[in-house]
Amino acid sequence: MTTATVTGKGQITIPAQIRAALHVGTGDRVEFVEIEPGRYEFIAATRSLSELKGMFKKPSKSISIQDMNAAIAARGVSAK
Repeated sequence: MTTATVTGKGQITIPAQIRAALHVGTGDRVEFVEIEPGRYEFIAATRSLSELKGMFKKPSKSISIQDMNAAIAARGVSAK
């Protein structure tokens, strides 16, 4: 088990072996996801664009910019 110490400012240093395993470095973001009360999962929140490829299906039909703008406008009116 790897441990870290919390500083007076609430900061921790992620041990090198954990940073390497998660492929995180300076400036990268991480997320803390609550799994159950008192238990969290630590997840690297940065991904390269190439990792996102194939995550979403291609739309079944194409939509024009005008149609998108009309849908946004209609939603805006109904939100007021």
